[in-house]
Amino acid sequence: MNALSLDERRSARLLFHSELAAGTVTEEAVFTAPEVRAAVRTRHVPPLPWRVAQAALRKAGRLSPQQRVIDPAVRARRAVLGAAADGPPRVLLRMDEYPHWLAAREPARFGDDAFAPWREIMAAAGCAHLVAVVPRIADDPEQKTGGARDLTDVELARLRQLAADGVVFGLHGYEHRTRFAHPRLHTELGHRSRAGVGALLDQALGVLSRRAGIRPQVLVPPFNTFDAFQYRELAARFPVVTGGPESILRMGFHATPTWRAGSVYLPAYPPLYGTAAEVLPVLDQQLAADTGLWTPVVLHWGWEAQRGWRDLELFAEMIAPYAVPWNTFLDAVERTR
Repeated sequence: MNALSLDERRSARLLFHSELAAGTVTEEAVFTAPEVRAAVRTRHVPPLPWRVAQAALRKAGRLSPQQRVIDPAVRARRAVLGAAADGPPRVLLRMDEYPHWLAAREPARFGDDAFAPWREIMAAAGCAHLVAVVPRIADDPEQKTGGARDLTDVELARLRQLAADGVVFGLHGYEHRTRFAHPRLHTELGHRSRAGVGALLDQALGVLSRRAGIRPQVLVPPFNTFDAFQYRELAARFPVVTGGPESILRMGFHATPTWRAGSVYLPAYPPLYGTAAEVLPVLDQQLAADTGLWTPVVLHWGWEAQRGWRDLELFAEMIAPYAVPWNTFLDAVERTR
């Protein structure tokens, strides 16, 4: 039997973090279980034709996160723990993005006052989550040239309020401006050298630190895109790198969360990436199934505002007891190195 790689051992520790911390299971029992080895196997970034095929299959519903990610992880936990593996999913809720790029252009729909119901609903429910923050806001992030502005005093005050609520922040790029106009090629990080992407991220971190006193430990790549060869540069700065459905074209389809090159890769895939109305029934099924897994979920406040907030109210009320503070996850990541 081949030995697990360092990243595979780390992924296995993360899958059984609570039990290992409590001493109810040993690393030997975890590392030697065939089901665990299958669930945490590190997959290489596939060639571009494979990535294109994976993205198409995912979109067509033929590449199922349930079958490819959730079911193997559940089998692994139950093979080692038996009935003790059962428990509610540990929801890692991420919200993209604040401030909204249309805040200055359409303040009534996307300005800070329009964002306020998100904060009120989540704070009232006590629903832990991460907010992806844009340090500078492009006037139109879908155009490769144009102006950008700094965070306003009102937006900085909102970030301080969110921090007081216990919200954790993720870095959402620098200006969230695409380098290419074609919708299928939108990326702020992609097609830069490793040195270039590192410099951009350092610049973004510097702006957030100076202006808002924030130093995110989580990267939320703009447009969910970056190049696979850049991953080590991202991992050198962030213990957690997130992704989404668009990441498949660049990285391929991978389990989540999984350790890669010294950082945890945490993509979220539909149907757990969408509106609250789309996500809630899926989480309800996972609650009924007692998966006991780290479960990344992505919402967008602008989408919920356009739907009148009622879906988010229902979502927050139901999911708040299972939403894990991101600092708890970040601590688990550190302990499983």
